[in-house]
Amino acid sequence: MAQEFSYEILEEIAVLSENPKGWRKEFNLVSWNGRPAKFDIRDWAPDHEKMGKGVTLSNEEFAALKAAIEKM
Repeated sequence: MAQEFSYEILEEIAVLSENPKGWRKEFNLVSWNGRPAKFDIRDWAPDHEKMGKGVTLSNEEFAALKAAIEKM
């Protein structure tokens, strides 16, 4: 049996790309299961009802990624 989960997109930060079917790779701030929000990169259906696999980052992980990108 699939476990139920909830999510709330608290801030839509950026759309990174969009495919011909309307799915968009987005960078958002998302709260999962009522927990504190994390930075999130994943594909979303146009209505945000469906999603693909993605990556969530804590504030510390996001800071480390940002520092790494700035060094490039």
